[in-house]
Amino acid sequence: MRFGEVKRDTSETKINLKLTLESQAPSKVETGLPFLDHMLYQIAKHGWINLMIDVKGDLEVDCHHTAEDVGMAFGMALREALGNKAGIRRFADRIVPMDEVLAMCAIDLSGRAYLSYDAVYPSQMLGTLATESVREFFKGLADKAGMCLHFKILTPGNTHHMVEAQFKAFALALRDAVAVQDGDTSVPSTKGMLD
Repeated sequence: MRFGEVKRDTSETKINLKLTLESQAPSKVETGLPFLDHMLYQIAKHGWINLMIDVKGDLEVDCHHTAEDVGMAFGMALREALGNKAGIRRFADRIVPMDEVLAMCAIDLSGRAYLSYDAVYPSQMLGTLATESVREFFKGLADKAGMCLHFKILTPGNTHHMVEAQFKAFALALRDAVAVQDGDTSVPSTKGMLD
């Protein structure tokens, strides 16, 4: 079982996050941001990841700290769960439709953090979540996981559909990238390590 756990306590957020890869056990997510919870459940379902997340954030300020810090905690737990990454596929990409929207996500679990984010949303808010905080979630995740992460909205449309298609594409690509290759115990790099 590949598992990561993060307890992060700052003046802005208090986060307890547990992540188990290749698990379809029921997840429980409570960030205080219902739309972000909905998206994290998409990652859990489509990524085959059990997520147990409890967050107390300074939502009286705004949603930025909570969204960014949850992404960071997710990335830290993922990095822990992957260990030295021996035997994983490493690279993956997915294109996901949601009605009129088409979203692409590509991942390299290289150990080097990078985010390319090509998405412009028609609406500024999804419930209590500012749409600009979606990028901050993924930036925090990529930085702490050591992941090269690319998003591109190929066909824009409804903001909810755009964000949900991105999260589903991410979940499916991540599921593929972390998959262990049968019989391969090597680290997927000519350097012999990924850091």
